[in-house]
Parts: sequence; structure tokens; C-alpha cells
Amino acid sequence: MIRSELVARLASEHPDLSGREIEQIVSTIFATITDRLAAGGRVELRGFGTFSTRDRTARTGRNPRTGEAVAVDAKRVPYFKPGKEMRARLNVEG
Repeated sequence: MIRSELVARLASEHPDLSGREIEQIVSTIFATITDRLAAGGRVELRGFGTFSTRDRTARTGRNPRTGEAVAVDAKRVPYFKPGKEMRARLNVEG
């Protein structure tokens, strides 16, 4: 599902809200999660999962085109851990 599909689905489920209002709500949610992660925090959505960041150390990578060694800087990357309820819904047998 892409962002526009999410907005369209929310619009169909909530006809009392305009498309502009729904777009603003979705943007606010995503911006809030991003801002919290950028500040070094984490975001926990019960029943869905937890967003956090992980540190990656500096390393030597390879340019796939030339095979040349390339220095890759240390960085923080986003990490998502699904919640117990999500894992249970994904792994239903039958």
C-alpha cells in the first residue's frame, strides 16, 4: 500500500472528513514519527509495533560496478519491530 492508497482508504472509511484533512492527518503522523526518531527516541504503537533506530558502524564497502573499495560512514538507520498482535495475524495457519 502506498501513501495515496492509504489516504483514499481513510477517505472512504471517514466520509465526514475532507481529502485535505485526511492528507494532513497522515502527514502529521509520519512527521511525528520521523521527528521522534531523529531526536533519538522511539515510537511504540500498541498492537502494531515499535519504530526505533540502530547504529551502523563505519565499514569498507565495494562499488558493484568497478569493484573498487569505498569507505561507508557510520550512520543511524530506522528499525521496525512488529508487535505481538501483528505477528499473530501474519502467522495464522489455515
